Amino acid sequence: MVKTTSSPSRSRRWPWVVLVLLIVAAIAVWFYRAPIQGYAGAGTAYTARVACSCRFVGGRDLDDCAKDKLAGMELISLKEDAEAKSVTARFPLIVSETATYREGYGCVLESWPD
Repeated sequence: MVKTTSSPSRSRRWPWVVLVLLIVAAIAVWFYRAPIQGYAGAGTAYTARVACSCRFVGGRDLDDCAKDKLAGMELISLKEDAEAKSVTARFPLIVSETATYREGYGCVLESWPD
């Protein structure tokens, strides 16, 4: 019978490999934070406006409107405020955008700060 054991140095090495990979990933996210925020902001703004139009112009249920999200926007969640006639789209931990229905204008995004 052959006895196989992993060497102690190999079993101690994997946590360091994972740590290095996490550090590299964190550096990459930090380096590309502006494009990530930009794409997330554009995606949430688009989704909020389309879902608001679907809900308050088209008269569909918000759950049904969520089916209209484009591929790659699965992480964006939608929340409706029926009283304010608005829909808020959120990308976790990064950005949220709100579109509000205005009579005669349709659904418009809230003003962005300069």
